[in-house]
Amino acid sequence: MKIGIDLLHFATADYYLGLDTFAAEKNLDVDKFYIGIGQEKMSIAPPDEDVVTLAAKAAAPILDQIDRNDITAVLFATETGVDQSKSAGVFLHGLLNLSKRCRVVEFKHACYAGAAALQMATTMIRANPKEKILVIAADIAKYDVDTSAEATQGCGAVAMLMTESPRIIEIEIGSGYFTDDVMDFWRPNHRTTALVDGKYSTKVYLNSLKQTWEHFTEQTGKTFEDIDYFCYHIPFTKMADKAHQTLIRKTGANVTPDEFKAQTLPSQRYNRIIGNSYSASLFISFISLLDHIEDNIENKRVSFFSYGSGCVAEFFTGVMQPGYQSLLMTDRHLEKIAQRTALTYAQYLAFYHPSEASEENIVYEPTNRGGYRLAGIENHKRDYQRTSDE
Repeated sequence: MKIGIDLLHFATADYYLGLDTFAAEKNLDVDKFYIGIGQEKMSIAPPDEDVVTLAAKAAAPILDQIDRNDITAVLFATETGVDQSKSAGVFLHGLLNLSKRCRVVEFKHACYAGAAALQMATTMIRANPKEKILVIAADIAKYDVDTSAEATQGCGAVAMLMTESPRIIEIEIGSGYFTDDVMDFWRPNHRTTALVDGKYSTKVYLNSLKQTWEHFTEQTGKTFEDIDYFCYHIPFTKMADKAHQTLIRKTGANVTPDEFKAQTLPSQRYNRIIGNSYSASLFISFISLLDHIEDNIENKRVSFFSYGSGCVAEFFTGVMQPGYQSLLMTDRHLEKIAQRTALTYAQYLAFYHPSEASEENIVYEPTNRGGYRLAGIENHKRDYQRTSDE
């Protein structure tokens, strides 16, 4: 039985902050970002955008192609959820008008949760091939102003329809996984922004890659040479380069500079102009590969390395299916990115780091242009609206 991704689409915010603008405000050389970490822009969510509205924008084009009543489960991965008890997926379920004969749950473990949701979906489908599961990975990456991580902020959501006999990629059986209790990145309940030990987190990330690779090869017998393209969790683009260099050293593979670029560069293009999106980052990397690679990669093997700080990591693979290209939404992705509005630094602060108002009762001005928005909060209850923009 083949199980995997039948359709997929991603969404990001309608606004961005250019790192040239950011560098000028901070009186820094822009090459610190363009070259140093490989970033150019950060997608910035306005106040009436959250992970639920981002997820709705990601999922809607998929649901337009199927009978939405066929969805049997929504697995929503996020580390920037909107409630400590109620799943973000239930808000999404109502906003998208899905069938009430559906199960919904939220997954959380830093940036790893999207991979966990995907693997859970494959297991559910293997038990019941009639399942059609909507996997969502959506996050808004936010750090304190004037911290080293501020330039790596961003946001995005990926929606994946998981089915038997998938038309885009089959997720292969067998993976390598690793867990270690470390404090490289965390966000206590009372904070809206994360805390991070960046240098330490990089070391843990790379060690986790080596550990998951060892387990992956033990479980599957596959080698570096069996994989054609490599997708990594990307907190910033240069991290993917470091990861691939580490894997090459670990395996002793002989890779030319041109082969290195071919294996990794297409998967980095979107991250460079969107920024970090936590649980969605790995899958935006995969979509970037599909949208930017010039070759037809039918029957080629793609690897996925998911890393979640704290930490949990997993390495797994999939095989591209014949005819996948006809199902891609490349033009839509590129159009939405091109239509984003540039922000000044002051506008960015107003959107991303506003003076805290009471969240018990608040009405948001309509700035989110995408089809779905958070209209406000009344008596601690969130009010989502569909708009006619899409």
